[in-house]
Amino acid sequence: MADDAAKLVADIGGRLHQQARPTKDFLIKSLRQAASALLELEQKASLEPAIKPLSASFVKHGLLQNKDKDVKLLVAICCSEIIRVMAPEPPFDDKELREIFELFVSMFAEISNTTSPYFSRRVKILETFAKYNFCMLMLDIDCNALVLEMFKTFFSVSREHHQQSVVKAILSIMTVILKEKVSQPLLDVILQNLLKEGKGATASPSRIAVSVIQNCAEELEPFVCGFLTSCILDRDAVVNDLKEFYHEIIFEIFQCAPQMLLAVIPNLTQELLTDQVDVRIKAVNLIGKLFSLPEHHVVQEYRQLFVEFLKRFSDKSTEVRVSALQCAKPCYMANSSGTEALEILNAVEGRLLDFDDRVRVQAVTVVCDLVKSNLKLLQPELISRATERLRDKKISVRKKALQKLLEVYRDYCSKCAESYMAITDHFEQIPPQNMELVLVEDLFPATLSVEERTRHWISFFLLFTPLHAKALNSILSQKRRLQTEMQIYLTLRKKEKGLILGVLLCEDGENVAEEMQKRIQASFVKMSASFPDSSKAEECFHKLNQMKDNSIFKALAQLLDEVTLTSAEITRDKFLKVIGERHPHFEFLQSLSKKCLFNIFSSDHVRYILEHISSNRVGDKHLEVSAVDLLLVIISIFPSLLKGSEKLFQMLLFKEDIPCQEKLIQVLAKAGPHISIKLSFNVSGVLAKVMIDIYPSLERICLEGNRAQSKFAVSAIAALAGTSEQFVFSELCKALVDSLHGGQNIPTVLQSLGCMAQHSLSAFEARDKEITSFINETYFQVEPLDYLASFDETSECSSSCKLKIYALKALVKSFLPHRGAHVKRQIHDLLNMISEMLQKGNISYDTGSCENDKAHVRLAAGKSVLRLAGRWDLHISPHIFRSTILVAKDSSPLIRRLFLDKTHKLLKEHAIPSRYACAFVLAGPDCPKDLQEDSLKYMAEFIKEYHKEAQVRQASVMQGGTITDYPAYMVVFLIHVLAHDTNFPTCHDEEIFAQFCSPLFLTLQVLVNASFVDGAMDLDNDAISCVFGIFRAIKRAEDAVDAQKTLNLHILADIGISILKALNTSGISMSNTPDKILLPSSLYRISSAKKSEEVNSTGLTGSTFDDHFLMRLVPVFKSNLSLPSTALPKRGRKCQDSSHLDAIKSKTLNLASSREVASSTNGTIMDKGSSLHGNTHKAVMQEISTGGSRKRPVSPTVHRSVRLHDECCIDSIHKIDKGTNSEPSLGKGQLSSSCGSATVRPLTESQISTKKIVLPHTASLKANGTAKESSSITTKPSKSSRSKSKDPCSLVEIVKDGEVLIGQRIKLWSPIDKCFYSVTVDGFNSQNNTHKVAYDNGAVEALCLASEKWETISHGSLSKTVKLAHKSNGFHTQKQSSKMAYCSTETSPLSGLEETVVADGDEASQQQENFQNKERKISIDSTNPGPGNILLCVKGKHGQKVSVDTLESELVNMNEIAVVRRSQRRKT
Repeated sequence: MADDAAKLVADIGGRLHQQARPTKDFLIKSLRQAASALLELEQKASLEPAIKPLSASFVKHGLLQNKDKDVKLLVAICCSEIIRVMAPEPPFDDKELREIFELFVSMFAEISNTTSPYFSRRVKILETFAKYNFCMLMLDIDCNALVLEMFKTFFSVSREHHQQSVVKAILSIMTVILKEKVSQPLLDVILQNLLKEGKGATASPSRIAVSVIQNCAEELEPFVCGFLTSCILDRDAVVNDLKEFYHEIIFEIFQCAPQMLLAVIPNLTQELLTDQVDVRIKAVNLIGKLFSLPEHHVVQEYRQLFVEFLKRFSDKSTEVRVSALQCAKPCYMANSSGTEALEILNAVEGRLLDFDDRVRVQAVTVVCDLVKSNLKLLQPELISRATERLRDKKISVRKKALQKLLEVYRDYCSKCAESYMAITDHFEQIPPQNMELVLVEDLFPATLSVEERTRHWISFFLLFTPLHAKALNSILSQKRRLQTEMQIYLTLRKKEKGLILGVLLCEDGENVAEEMQKRIQASFVKMSASFPDSSKAEECFHKLNQMKDNSIFKALAQLLDEVTLTSAEITRDKFLKVIGERHPHFEFLQSLSKKCLFNIFSSDHVRYILEHISSNRVGDKHLEVSAVDLLLVIISIFPSLLKGSEKLFQMLLFKEDIPCQEKLIQVLAKAGPHISIKLSFNVSGVLAKVMIDIYPSLERICLEGNRAQSKFAVSAIAALAGTSEQFVFSELCKALVDSLHGGQNIPTVLQSLGCMAQHSLSAFEARDKEITSFINETYFQVEPLDYLASFDETSECSSSCKLKIYALKALVKSFLPHRGAHVKRQIHDLLNMISEMLQKGNISYDTGSCENDKAHVRLAAGKSVLRLAGRWDLHISPHIFRSTILVAKDSSPLIRRLFLDKTHKLLKEHAIPSRYACAFVLAGPDCPKDLQEDSLKYMAEFIKEYHKEAQVRQASVMQGGTITDYPAYMVVFLIHVLAHDTNFPTCHDEEIFAQFCSPLFLTLQVLVNASFVDGAMDLDNDAISCVFGIFRAIKRAEDAVDAQKTLNLHILADIGISILKALNTSGISMSNTPDKILLPSSLYRISSAKKSEEVNSTGLTGSTFDDHFLMRLVPVFKSNLSLPSTALPKRGRKCQDSSHLDAIKSKTLNLASSREVASSTNGTIMDKGSSLHGNTHKAVMQEISTGGSRKRPVSPTVHRSVRLHDECCIDSIHKIDKGTNSEPSLGKGQLSSSCGSATVRPLTESQISTKKIVLPHTASLKANGTAKESSSITTKPSKSSRSKSKDPCSLVEIVKDGEVLIGQRIKLWSPIDKCFYSVTVDGFNSQNNTHKVAYDNGAVEALCLASEKWETISHGSLSKTVKLAHKSNGFHTQKQSSKMAYCSTETSPLSGLEETVVADGDEASQQQENFQNKERKISIDSTNPGPGNILLCVKGKHGQKVSVDTLESELVNMNEIAVVRRSQRRKT
């Protein structure tokens, strides 16, 4: 066979050689035969003669360069076989061999086409080439360029689907060549293809490159190391294009042949230290990927590199730190055990507090990804640190943290539901850190059951701080307000549709429709406040109102009624599906339906909470307490959610081992009106079998429980009693009094009595004398037997002292009833007792108390005054006020602390007048440092908040703000307190005066230091000028309480002016002071004529000290007292712009109109006393000028009447008329007693004229009485008023006579917002016994006041408004358009009074012109011995009606109105 094949080859070669120009067909036929024959030949040198003709013919006919594909393929096959047979000496010279190898390479280039019919033959050539190492011949004849081309060809034609023999042949050829000879060009080709993976190319070239590197690692290492080292150390010197990708090359080589880079990897440390940021970034990314290789243990082998890598987490470049963080997770996952893992986590944790928000975002992402990868094993502290980023200052960080932590929390909830892991605090702390999570629909996985959700709620509610609880309460309250307003709107819409049909039948149909539209608009405004873009939401509500598709409104109403979560979600999904995504308002309706939904809490949540508490399945008392607290929060906002779970709740309520039982009782009190647990009675009034027998248990708690439980038990009884409230509390009062006499559980019984008095005043007053006398005889007149021998910071008072305090609290509560009930009893006895406690720490006959008990009694008395001040401040005498404020200087730091904390709390709630803020500076520098800093902090908060609200009121003409609204006005009361201090210095010693006046210096320092209140005040313009005006006014006034203290007042005023000048470092002019300063007439009065004559030309009295003493005094102040640095808050925002401040200043400082009537010049006011029951009480209406000049007139829109605020001394009230009703008959629109004042302005003798007016007993003028300008107007009490005066009317009687409230201002309690709102009663519907009330923001509502909690603005009594008309130079009473209610007493504040009218003008004609053509104010000096003087305001032009209001209402309600305004702003 071999011989035949050789012969055939020789024959074919001979025939082919003989042809001069062989045809294609002949060539193809001959070459096919030759190829087949050559395949049969073995490798023998003896076959050269047979093969020589064929090889010679290839050269002769140029077949090696033939272009025909068939010919080329057959020639290549024949050549490959000839070289195989004749190896190692092929019958070709070097030139011919080069041409043959070029032919081979061209064949290799076609291997990529696996579908070609020639593919198998080309593969055969490749395999033969590889098997017999033809490449060695290429190297022998120096075909380096062709070798390089062949390498490129192999990489380019390699495909994933190539058979293994092809890849193997290619690798064999390349390996042989590299083993024999390595060159940089060949290496470059290999490295280039090494990087092709991931760049859109196939993976086959990269795999071939990897295999080649692995096979030839030893030979390639020098070249690779040299190239990479050059790139690392001196990249600019490298001319290779691959130098831009050397980091990727290192990583790829390290994965396949790490031993090649032993000398390269350590050099990467240099790149981590280079100044080039882009190089450091690439190095960090490379090293991070190297450390992420799980099986190479790079971290352990290159420890120094790892240490330097960790330092890049704190690199100075943000981009480098971000890159390091991006590498953290894979690094940690590859090295999850050992110290390296902890080091990585610590480095990541440190970046959570990075100064750059981009780094913090990346750090949060990395931490959350790490936590998700292993919820069990990761450090729990790490998630805590990441959770803190929910409060980051940058919104981008908070947003990313919210997103990633939500993912973590949902995974955690799913694992808990699968019992993979237990509930842990580290994950439950996520929701409390950002209350926005509460509003997120996907806080929990969609498949998580309500029961599981409730478990998590209980767990993370345990971690809530008071701030978190407050935030949650705000969120739920906002949701509740929207739901309530939506219900109101849907009801109004129904009524509106009905009005359209009946509008023609109704005479005032148009007015009714317009009123309906106003109410709907008000609802839209309130609901829009719950949306991020309120203006856009309001616009959408209007569009919604125009829709005619009633199915939308029915669906919304159904959503509001559905209290179960599952049903509500189904209803919402159906609703959204019906309207469809193509609906023009789909997004708005989607958001609105979500807000109407009970998606945060539902009745299902409440049921599961109750089951959790009753089953005690966990046994953790803390979780039980958390469950009860959460239940209380939910029911406080959504009381109806308890409906349906009454039986379970009742079983739980009186279970013995349930923690916080008083909170469960509080839940009952909140939900009482909304659930089926009711107290029922039979017709005979005897307590009958109730639906759920709960009253006996509540009564038992009132008698036998603790004080907290009894308080809530009384509230629960009030909530459940309904219409039987009077009978229930009468029975309860009887049981409590019996228990009181029996001496059983006295603290609880006293608490129950006080709380009961607040809910049912009539039941308490029925046995008031019995209760009060028993308390006085039993607890206030007994000798203490168990007092403590010593007193320290932690010791409590004795048992007898505690009982005394509890008794005092009960009596105080009896004067603070709920729902605006009118107290018929006198309060002066209680105030006298409190006054004695404040002075002595006991009652006069109680001489056995120790200092510890006395301190606690003083504290209790001081707190009692604070509680009473919100309602009875008009009755609190200056002496009691001073004694109360001085509790802040008590010898016990503990007492100081408790008193200041209470004062701060009440001031923050606007529950007491602002003058009580004096207590903060009286604590003094002698108290502990922490208490001093807290008092300064309280002072700063007070100044900041009250100043902001005063500016808002001052900016609004309708609000009628005055200088008394500003916190700087507290100086008026502070100086009076200091002036009456028994330790007032009597010598001219700077140190003594500096020590004594330190509260004044501290107050002024805080007021003029804008940074102290976080830059919230323009103190340069407001405080300095205002306080300076106060000091000047005080120097013109006398002490109304004790004239001998006037000198002290003037001394303090001089010192204050000196301090103010020293603190005025900005050089602000003090000439621009307010024209008038209002001083409280209970503390100050106008100086006598003798004093007035001493006023110098500048308007100031002579200085008590010489200038040298005052100059020496101020430096002593500064050296002895300075604000602690820890008490100074950082400036939070810039001060308001000057234009705004100018507007504020013009309204703040210019309090009087340029067109006001002029004043007297002799500094005196003509007044006459009036007699009442044989006693005379004088109170002067004061106007004292500060001497400041008006810079510009007040805007005509500003109220031009001058308010002359007045207080009377309560001591004299008590002495004069103890039969007078304790609560005054008050009018509307007046100020609080802290702002009660005497107007301060100059009077000249030539300008004064007087008119005598005698006002009637009922505060109204006779309709038929006409007074001439120069005559007196005398009226007498009407018979009807005298007949009614013996029985003061109560609120119950007022409500029964519904029309009497029309036109009155009342405070209406909002159970949702937990505050009072000021409203005006506009109408009364006798058919359904409802009143129409109008809120200050325009909202109108119809309510049954008999079932609401409300108070009159005058605290329990109504004042009739007398409207006066100017006609024929006289005043006439005008019949009011709406019926006004008032309560008269036997001794009316106006009974038998002669009033002096101080008018302006030099002549009667001038006075008449003022009356006819200008807005004006007439001040009436009342010598009324009652609770206060009368303020007669006349405002308007000729023929306009004006009103007379009593001053007491103004004195009482200023702070309460501030609360209402603040609540209204929050509500709207």
